[in-house]
Amino acid sequence: MTQNAPQVLDRVVIRFAGDSGDGMQLVGGQFTRSSALIGNDVATLPDYPAEIRAPAGTREGVSGFQVQFAGHDIHTPGDEVDVLVAMNPAALVKNLIALRKGGVIVVNSDKFKSGDLTKARLESNPLEDGSLMDYRVVQAPITTLTRESVAPFELNTKEADRCKNFFALGMMYWLYSRSTQTTVDYIEGKFRSPYKEANVAALTAGHDFAATIELFQATYEVPKAEFPAGDYRNITGNAALAIGLATAANKAGLALFYGSYPITPASDILHSLAPFKNYGVWTYQAEDEIAAVCAAIGASYGGNIGVTGTSGPGIALKSEAIGLAVITELPLVVIDVQRGGPSTGLPTKTEQSDLLQNMYGRNGEAPTAILCARSPSDCFEVALEAVRIAITYMMPVVLLSDGYIANGAEPWPIPDIDRIPEMKPAFHTDPETFQPYMRDPATLARPWAKPGTPGLEHRIGGLEKADGSGNVSYDPDNHQRMCEMRAEKVQRIAESLPPTEVVGDHDGLLVLGWGSTWGAISMAVKDCRARGLRVGHVHLRHLNPLPNDLGDILSRYDKVLVPEMNLGQLLKIIRAEYLVDAVGLNKIKGLPFLTRELIEGIEQHATQEQR
Repeated sequence: MTQNAPQVLDRVVIRFAGDSGDGMQLVGGQFTRSSALIGNDVATLPDYPAEIRAPAGTREGVSGFQVQFAGHDIHTPGDEVDVLVAMNPAALVKNLIALRKGGVIVVNSDKFKSGDLTKARLESNPLEDGSLMDYRVVQAPITTLTRESVAPFELNTKEADRCKNFFALGMMYWLYSRSTQTTVDYIEGKFRSPYKEANVAALTAGHDFAATIELFQATYEVPKAEFPAGDYRNITGNAALAIGLATAANKAGLALFYGSYPITPASDILHSLAPFKNYGVWTYQAEDEIAAVCAAIGASYGGNIGVTGTSGPGIALKSEAIGLAVITELPLVVIDVQRGGPSTGLPTKTEQSDLLQNMYGRNGEAPTAILCARSPSDCFEVALEAVRIAITYMMPVVLLSDGYIANGAEPWPIPDIDRIPEMKPAFHTDPETFQPYMRDPATLARPWAKPGTPGLEHRIGGLEKADGSGNVSYDPDNHQRMCEMRAEKVQRIAESLPPTEVVGDHDGLLVLGWGSTWGAISMAVKDCRARGLRVGHVHLRHLNPLPNDLGDILSRYDKVLVPEMNLGQLLKIIRAEYLVDAVGLNKIKGLPFLTRELIEGIEQHATQEQR
């Protein structure tokens, strides 16, 4: 066949969907990796069920992976899908709503038999009933062809069918004009014989099948994106947090202790840190959430960087121990990778609903610093900042991520480690000048004294401390003074923050965001300003304390819009702190904002004068 030159596209969105055992996350990750390596900008959205293995072929068991790859800067996995790869009827019907009109559907036609339709709760076959007339449907007997391609390796039927995800991936590699070699290298390093050879054969067969059968009208190509010079790698939010924590420990000259109990979607931080033991990183999988945080507090007391990670349900269990870190004034980093709630809620879906819990969810007056990451790569910078604040101000710091950031991926410019400032703490060693709760006049931090340092013996625990001496105190005036001191210490952090960045217009409508809404807000504000609306965008990293200049910024705008993946938690804080008539734009569906949803919200709240 004579192949025409590929058509050039500026961006494409693909979603792989199938059973949770079909390997959609694996091939989606491989497509993302290959796209990043050839120079595309990428953004991903893994989407999988909470059940370990829901019944095969059912809608409840559908696992998906969406990736947008582009020849320009992007910040979201895309609003609409261009190509949907559906391995069964349930995957098709559950994801069809995301596919744009005229988009391509690649289906495994072997899985559209009567029994498959029944499992998917379908009364008719969508390949035959005309319901897909608005799309370009490509039917391929993927299961049959996969079994034929791996027949020489004498796998049983179940083992052979596990290779069909690579067959589908090979088809996509051909469609978008990219080599299979990156994935071949991955397979050869990941699997043993004969599965290694079988998966390579399936990948190659899928690529060749798409090339020879002429299922597609054309092939496509997405050019490289223009990135600043430097070395890049593809990274997820959880991996970036792990690398950031290890780097911060190196810059502090301390060991890092990470105590955690497995919980979705934070578990991968523990997995990512475990191989770093040669870099002074200690990882501990505790028996429960309380043990994990208490062990981390003990590590901080011993002169190390203590970190614990969890999600919302774990924060609830850790709350008393976090209060212990507040009253003992020890440096502790608490990572909360937020997920859908309440209770067990939606374990594998994303949400931003733990802000108020972390702000107020402890007994007594127990303030902590609170930071948030805005993207997967930003997790590295936020991890550095969290450790800096914890050891500078001697306090617990909460770092908020969420499932969208944690599992999402994007290119990350690998930083020059030598240009990252050191943050070495000054441990107190002089017994003549030591009082456990004496204060640094600038930061109000108490001294960090390693256990075993001669002459620095002192009491530690959860009872109120006497100002200066640290002795147990029930004095009413002392208690009020210490509560005010701990609160003021948090507020002192704001004095070290840089000026707040305002993107766009400095009057009109302000879109005020935090966390993972950054990508969609950025794209929406850019679109609205291009159409003449006066819109500015401020995205907060520090949520407690809020920046000193935020009040002045808010006062310049006619209206403030606060998009959040909750029912208005930052909105409550902003209205209370600044007495501004801010309004919320709320989505709490377990899914991130689409850019078009934010565009509609901005248009709704822009005044006629802003137009």
